[in-house]
Amino acid sequence: MIRAAGPIGVLAAALVAAPASSANERTSLKEALALQETLQQAIHEAEPAIACILVSRSDAYRQSGQGPSSDEPGSLGSFDAQKPSRLPRPELKKLDLADPENVPESFGSGVVIDARGLILTNYHVVREATKIYVRLPGLPGSYADIHAADPRSDLAVLRLIDKRPVKPIRLGDGGQVRKGQFVLTIANPFVAGFRDGSPSASWGIVSDLRRKMPGPASETELTKTLHHYGTLIQTDTRLNLGCSGGALIDLKGELIGLTTALPVTSGADTAGALAIPIDAGIRRVIEVLRRGEEVEYGFLGVVLSKSNWGDGVHLADVGRDSPAWRAGLRQGDTVLAVNGVPVRDTDELYLAVGTLLAGSEAKLLVRSPGSTARTVSVKLAKYRVSDKLGPIIASQRPAPVRGLRVDYSSILLQGSGVLSGALSMPPGVCIREVQPNSPAEVAHLKVHDIITEVNRRPVHTPADFYREAGRVVGPLELTLLDPASNRTRLVRLP
Repeated sequence: MIRAAGPIGVLAAALVAAPASSANERTSLKEALALQETLQQAIHEAEPAIACILVSRSDAYRQSGQGPSSDEPGSLGSFDAQKPSRLPRPELKKLDLADPENVPESFGSGVVIDARGLILTNYHVVREATKIYVRLPGLPGSYADIHAADPRSDLAVLRLIDKRPVKPIRLGDGGQVRKGQFVLTIANPFVAGFRDGSPSASWGIVSDLRRKMPGPASETELTKTLHHYGTLIQTDTRLNLGCSGGALIDLKGELIGLTTALPVTSGADTAGALAIPIDAGIRRVIEVLRRGEEVEYGFLGVVLSKSNWGDGVHLADVGRDSPAWRAGLRQGDTVLAVNGVPVRDTDELYLAVGTLLAGSEAKLLVRSPGSTARTVSVKLAKYRVSDKLGPIIASQRPAPVRGLRVDYSSILLQGSGVLSGALSMPPGVCIREVQPNSPAEVAHLKVHDIITEVNRRPVHTPADFYREAGRVVGPLELTLLDPASNRTRLVRLP
């Protein structure tokens, strides 16, 4: 059900009640009704894609034998209250999120982004979930798995378990939003649609842009989300619990932002609603999540000065052999722009690099002391997302090679939460996972061991490693580096 756009209806009624003797009054009424029709059409276009998400974090699902998979994070599965269980039948009935009589313990909203049944929502809506159920307007509900989840962007994509035709929302350009622009929000405040999936709509204007997520953030940059650097759209529409993951749309019914009620849940007082803009950077993140993969953010390998004067951001230090170092950046340089976009403070530089992906090439406008500005190309390594933000979930991961998976070696520079220029980024890749009883474990390989070569071929990125390993028939020969002694050793895996 679509809720009436109250202010427009009141305006139209007032104009009807007034004497309609002048041409100006008739014109005003016509314009008001035209705007009202535009709002209604935008809601009609977007509403079928707005999901009501019911979430449980109960451990009772494990006791019932229908809990999340321990081997596949994010695989939560469906639920059948009729299955035999050691739990009493009344308790099983309360666990069934599909039962419209059960009021959910936690809830939020979401937006269909793919006809295959993929739902975009906020990471904090589904964090630590043990079971998720999704309702859409006019459709039967479905339990859902977490297809992929990224705490740094506070975004997650769910996958409906029961396949059915769903209508994805059209994506707009949240990077072109302007102050004063009319916008609408469609979401499920206080889980209004948990029985029938029908969301509520409201309208207002864009109040401000580039707002920062309110509330405390750690002093360590590694534990901040992207939105602590100033990404958010602010509107004069107030959000309530349940609106996280809802749609901020324009008058064409296109998604330009994903609403977040996180400040409400954390006790922060905000003026109006906040939304994550669907701009170029966030669209890159969403595309990775849509594929079910881990979002690997770009990493320069620099320490930024806390004091900046004039244009740009000064570098207090540069990690040896880091991407920035290899591109010729040094302590005392100033970064003026990233890919043509000026950066005026540390937050803007963190955000500009943070919305690029590992392995991509960034064009930096840099000025060294006493020199004119020059453009340098930097191939970014990987930024390490802190475990304190929450676990990363990816349903699509590279297949293990002889029982091991690897990662960018740049994550080793960031283990303490502070990058030191005195540290040197190791060449090659580092081991991120060793599976039990595998050839890798039998060979005593360990997490964070550094691999520089596969069968005498150098590897610089995880993609290099998996490509070279895939070519090998027979024993796999790895060259391992000890950074402390700078010595190498060979390990053969059958």
